[in-house]
Amino acid sequence: MQNDPANCSLPHDAEPLPPRLSRRFFMQSAGGVTAALGVGCVAPVGGLAPPSSDESAARSVQLDINGAAHRLQVEPRTTLLDALRDHLGLVGTKKGCDRGQCGACTVLRDGRRVNSCLTLAVMAEGSKITTIEGLGSPQSLHPMQAAFLHHDGFQCGYCTPGQICSAVALLSEVQAGHASAVTPDVRVAHPVLTDDEIRERMSGNICRCGAYPKIVAAVRQVATGAAS
Repeated sequence: MQNDPANCSLPHDAEPLPPRLSRRFFMQSAGGVTAALGVGCVAPVGGLAPPSSDESAARSVQLDINGAAHRLQVEPRTTLLDALRDHLGLVGTKKGCDRGQCGACTVLRDGRRVNSCLTLAVMAEGSKITTIEGLGSPQSLHPMQAAFLHHDGFQCGYCTPGQICSAVALLSEVQAGHASAVTPDVRVAHPVLTDDEIRERMSGNICRCGAYPKIVAAVRQVATGAAS
């Protein structure tokens, strides 16, 4: 005779059976675990712990910006871009992608162009930094600034400071004999600055408005010394 399931009971010392798995039970359980993780168990991004108070404490850094010395108190992770804009009020240098891909933040470091969003402020100690504000003034424009104005080498103007700083460094690189990816003969001491050379050498600076032909014309004018 079979036992009646309704009358069956577990021995006194037996473990209770788990509830029958159902879709609702599974979703409720999973949701509870997820909520618990979200409250206090999320691992830091990349597996790195947040900086300690000692690591994030502000430190003194002296920067030479546009010929003037500035003593700042910044966290070690502060970028040169943020130091320029937030600490010194030099907002001509723009924050675009903040990933070193658009060139809007380009400044000159000892005459060479760098992305200030990828450069830590502490790395710039001992270097001479030139921003768009240091190239010229409204009363005395840099030749490259004047050429951009003459050829309308901008539309919204957001990328223009980085474009101009990059173009100034470009001319110095050509004078120094630096070849580019499109230079026909890298053995030539002074590459001919053709339009293709200008486009290649300016390719790190993006103009989302599409003013590239006029930018090339402005750079060509300064390179050849043509009158505006």
